[in-house]
Amino acid sequence: MKDEKYWDMIFNEMKSGIDALGAGLPSVSLIAEEGKDPYRVLISTLISLRTKDEVTLAASRRLFAIADTASGMLPIDTQTIEEAIYPAGFYKRKAQNILKVSRILCEQYAGKVPDNQEALLALPGVGIKTANLTLNLGFGIDAICVDTHVHRISNRMGWIHTKTPEESEVDLQSVLPKRFWIPLNEMLVTYGQKICTPVSPHCSTCTVESICQKIDVRKHR
Repeated sequence: MKDEKYWDMIFNEMKSGIDALGAGLPSVSLIAEEGKDPYRVLISTLISLRTKDEVTLAASRRLFAIADTASGMLPIDTQTIEEAIYPAGFYKRKAQNILKVSRILCEQYAGKVPDNQEALLALPGVGIKTANLTLNLGFGIDAICVDTHVHRISNRMGWIHTKTPEESEVDLQSVLPKRFWIPLNEMLVTYGQKICTPVSPHCSTCTVESICQKIDVRKHR
């Protein structure tokens, strides 16, 4: 079991590597910083799925310039939402889900985003990553948000040994001190995009390379 000093070191070293590259925050984190609004976090996270960060940020800002509340989104037609979020991946389906989510929020939650995982997971298009990131960045509630970067790096480092992001969420809860739960996704998403990439990671510039087990890494730079 790693102690708190280990995790402090990991986060500090990874942050220094990110800072050296001049890399910014992930798109959803930037949206959250502009105003800790759970609705904006939820919708921008929906847009972010299978979409590059820079596309997500631009698409979210275009959409929120039209409407940034559940009640404000309802009068907007699907085509207008599609045009606002294009070229986000699966933009047509996402536009439909954005309207469906907004309608449910207005009809069942007085236009507010629920602050519990079960209710969030019942919304159209919302999976565990989206639910936990909304809890994290929208409400400041401790939850581990596992996407492909968190799952890959956690296993590559040897912190856990899992096959799916869902398994990773459970196992990380048992090894990671709670105060690191919220910043974990933000840190590893950026680190995974810039340094610990899926194929041929940049081990030569990785600030935690010396303690990484490099599990399943067959080629690196």
